[in-house]
Amino acid sequence: MTYSADSTAGFPLGVSVTPNDLFSLVPADTDNVFFLFAQVKCICFQLLTGLQYLHKNFIVHRDLKVSNLLMTDKGCVKIADFGLARAYSVPAKQMTPKVVTLWYRAPELLLGSTTQTTAIDMWAVGCILAELLAHKPLLPGTSEIQQIDLIIQLLGTPNETIWPGFSKLPLVGQYTVRKQPYNNLKHKFPWLSEAGLRLLNFLFMYDPKKRATAEDSLASSYFKEKPLPCEPQLMPTFPHHRNKRVSSSGAEGQAKRCKQ
Repeated sequence: MTYSADSTAGFPLGVSVTPNDLFSLVPADTDNVFFLFAQVKCICFQLLTGLQYLHKNFIVHRDLKVSNLLMTDKGCVKIADFGLARAYSVPAKQMTPKVVTLWYRAPELLLGSTTQTTAIDMWAVGCILAELLAHKPLLPGTSEIQQIDLIIQLLGTPNETIWPGFSKLPLVGQYTVRKQPYNNLKHKFPWLSEAGLRLLNFLFMYDPKKRATAEDSLASSYFKEKPLPCEPQLMPTFPHHRNKRVSSSGAEGQAKRCKQ
């Protein structure tokens, strides 16, 4: 346990030391570490369980990504970095859309919505699940315009039928939205089970009101079919990765993820 104290706040903060973040464990170009399907399910089930608790207590994280997920040597996944987290209410209060690292940012945020709910966390969960399955980021945009384009390439063009209120979002008129009628998730993940594809599609619903909740996702048949999620204590440990996170390549990769 490490301790830090802010002299202006007047109380200490206790933070447990956790050896690995998932960013350091997801394969880079020179790595050969891959999570098995049962291990991916274990990670995501723990993430969803944590989010279910947060969301039931009216907390939205607003910056979920693989580098903000920590894993202990006993396979316990912890959600980290609550610097952008906010309490939310019903009806939702307006908040700045400039949150969530670009690659994990929900389409409503990219299009200027200031109404934020737990749905923005769930979109990020879909990106994290896809990244763990594919061993690389799903939507690695370099700008907000490109990010929107990548989403449309993957999921098709949104419209009022599938996303009521889409045309009224603040930034819709500023983009030339390409016409792309197809959902390409199955093409992107041809080896993923039907249950896995259903879960990804549910997490990637354009309409935030229809997007899967943490509770919905935990009930998904994806976690009930073989291979089942492994037990946390059976997760692999990666002691040789602990000192690699500070390497130049890792630092550059992390900076790239966080610059948007």
